[in-house]
Amino acid sequence: MSSDAEKISALFRDFEVSAFRLEVQQTYRIPAEQERLANFLAGQAKPVRDTSWHQNVAAKVASGKDMRRAKIVRRPLTDYTRFLIAWGIPDNVRAGERYRIVDLTDRQLDLPEHDFWFFDDKSVVVLDFAPDGTLRNRELFDKPDLGQYRYWRDLAWSNGISFDEWDAGT
Repeated sequence: MSSDAEKISALFRDFEVSAFRLEVQQTYRIPAEQERLANFLAGQAKPVRDTSWHQNVAAKVASGKDMRRAKIVRRPLTDYTRFLIAWGIPDNVRAGERYRIVDLTDRQLDLPEHDFWFFDDKSVVVLDFAPDGTLRNRELFDKPDLGQYRYWRDLAWSNGISFDEWDAGT
């Protein structure tokens, strides 16, 4: 494992107060999800899941830490976004993540074009995706513009609707 990969893993393991993710892609091509996505698109029943991610989230939240995400959506929803809303986000919410949906179908916000994780108001990991949603790289920024990332986090969060209240209309 590279030094950056080790540092990024440590951020997920050792953050002290908060972890925030902005999800801007409309499609993600995550190899581990392809079979589940195909099953969703085939109309199969959602399987019960309790992954190590969900266990980690539950433990972090139980210890008083805040884990939250803001998901940008645009209509019509992509197949992947429909899958995420039906099969992915509910499990994350049950584990304790706070999730907001930011619908940018008919509006624009001053948000970045890239996904990122923001830990403890001081560490930024930028996720670089290809146009088809394939992850190309994760980069831990040495000297991020913390004010800019706080602004984007707060803008997305304040313009979102909690997942439990959002109606996908699908």
